Amino acid sequence: MTAALPIPTIELTSGAQIPQLGFGCFLVPPGDTERIVSEALEVGYRHIDTAAIYGNEAEVGAAIARSGIPREELFITTKLWNDRQRDARAALSESLDKLGLDRVDLYLVHWPVPSQDTYVTAWEQVLDLREAGLTVDAGVSNHEIEHLERIIEATGEFPAVNQIELHPEHQRQQLTAFCRANGIEIEAWGPLAQGKSDLLTQPSLLEVAAAHGKTVAQVVLRWHIENGTIIFPKTSSRARLIENADLFDFELTETEHAFVTALESGTNYGPDPREFGAK
Repeated sequence: MTAALPIPTIELTSGAQIPQLGFGCFLVPPGDTERIVSEALEVGYRHIDTAAIYGNEAEVGAAIARSGIPREELFITTKLWNDRQRDARAALSESLDKLGLDRVDLYLVHWPVPSQDTYVTAWEQVLDLREAGLTVDAGVSNHEIEHLERIIEATGEFPAVNQIELHPEHQRQQLTAFCRANGIEIEAWGPLAQGKSDLLTQPSLLEVAAAHGKTVAQVVLRWHIENGTIIFPKTSSRARLIENADLFDFELTETEHAFVTALESGTNYGPDPREFGAK
């Protein structure tokens, strides 16, 4: 069994330590999931992010079981899908069965779906699951400031994390400032803009990458790390797994960091959380 990679951790509200770099299973086909998660664990990743809607929790569980890694060394996240927001206990029970676990480290309300108006109920139920020991920490995903304010007002409880689309072209500065002011850690999905932009061919970033003997993807991921963001880039390649984790032997200068930050354009490539799930 390969030793864990030397990845920094961030302390969540429970005192649990979440590795700042993990492996994300979004859009990983179930047929590929067990192999690539097994390879991630072999390489030294210990943080795996999946969700009920991804349809690959059972394969993630098979990879975990096969790894032989002690449970306490792993950080596993899954998420509550939109049609189960009134039924979170049963939904998490199903996820745990598929994962082969008796608890997850983090359980997230996947989307607020304002048109459905059950995200406060969902948050209350996820808090109950935390109290029952079925998840160590409770959090949300894709929640805007108005959604966060409403669930906090209703319960007095702050999410441990908010997982949002975040990359150099879509930095969500107002939302991230609100979260950090309230002790809510930021997780970025699509940290490389999902390959849907020219981010990785930007001339300024090509120069930074050449100066450090790194790829542009590594420069962008390093920028996230230096911002204190939790990231889990997706890949189906073992070589890219290794590349994505090779971030801790260099630092960006203040000027180089600013080059990445200057790419803000407000361009998002995922759904609008205020509209997603509307019927």
